[in-house]
Amino acid sequence: MGEHGVSKQAKVANRKPVKPVESAKTAKTAKTAKTAKTAKTAKTAKTGKAAKAAEPVEAAKPVKAAKTTEPGKTTEPAKGAKPVKPAKPESRLAMVRRARRINRELAEVFPYAHPELDFRNPFELLVATVLSAQTTDLRVNQTTPALFAKYPTPEDLAAAVPEEVEELIRPTGFFRAKTKSIMGLAAALRDDFGGEVPGRLEDLVKLPGVGRKTAFVVLGNTFGVPGITVDTHFMRLARRWRWTESDDPVKIEAEVATIFPKSEWTMLSHRVIFHGRRICHARKPACGACPITHLCPSYGEGETDPEKARKLLKYEMGGFPGQRLDPPPGYPGRPAPPLGAGEG
Repeated sequence: MGEHGVSKQAKVANRKPVKPVESAKTAKTAKTAKTAKTAKTAKTAKTGKAAKAAEPVEAAKPVKAAKTTEPGKTTEPAKGAKPVKPAKPESRLAMVRRARRINRELAEVFPYAHPELDFRNPFELLVATVLSAQTTDLRVNQTTPALFAKYPTPEDLAAAVPEEVEELIRPTGFFRAKTKSIMGLAAALRDDFGGEVPGRLEDLVKLPGVGRKTAFVVLGNTFGVPGITVDTHFMRLARRWRWTESDDPVKIEAEVATIFPKSEWTMLSHRVIFHGRRICHARKPACGACPITHLCPSYGEGETDPEKARKLLKYEMGGFPGQRLDPPPGYPGRPAPPLGAGEG
């Protein structure tokens, strides 16, 4: 029993439940903490904003981009490397426009471009072109005068003594194989075409030693039939100028043919070959002396210093004799010397 006659047990039972003091205190503490955290966050944000305004250089630092190596995989760029904006691929239309502009500007640089083999008729050009394989046009031009003086027609060459022909064309190299080719084509012209050089591609490529390149040289320069002559110079420059990625002559011919009108094919070939022989060489391109660097995606592969590049120029561009002993009218350079007379 309690003081007033009520049992302690009943008193406890009738008492209203009261929240523990500790719980109330905890709630108050949580509320205070939340308020403090909010205030602190706001203060921090404000301070951060002020710091950002005060330090624009730090805020403007670029985020390092991941370098993609394979689909789905990335690697971080090298430490200290600056982000590089990838070059926009050249469209087909842009490439065609650039290629045609190269052709127009080469026409201004080499208005006198021509076949660099001496010839007086289709037969002489056909034989000279076959002989020009694996040697220079200059060496062929120094060799053919004696050959054509002794064998002026297909009938004459077809009836020649092979050993005598070999001795005449020895300076061109591979003289045995070349003798077999030119005597074989001479016999075919005599037997199948009445001693005349045919004016059709399909007939020319059937002759011994004659491929598409040789056929187009003959067709374009003696019959007026347009053709693209894909020799080593043309192949090299077509790739450097991004006209093609192929290294197959037939594919290059087909791809370049889609870029230029047919009427330009023959002269385009002469201009590109002239540029390749005189300026855009295989090993040391004279980039610093090139007139079309603004159109060349491969600028810098060769010597870029103007003075050093000028020393790399060949033939008339470098002040030296050309390749022909009998150059056409309008050629600005000096004629080449005959065989054995020196080539300085």
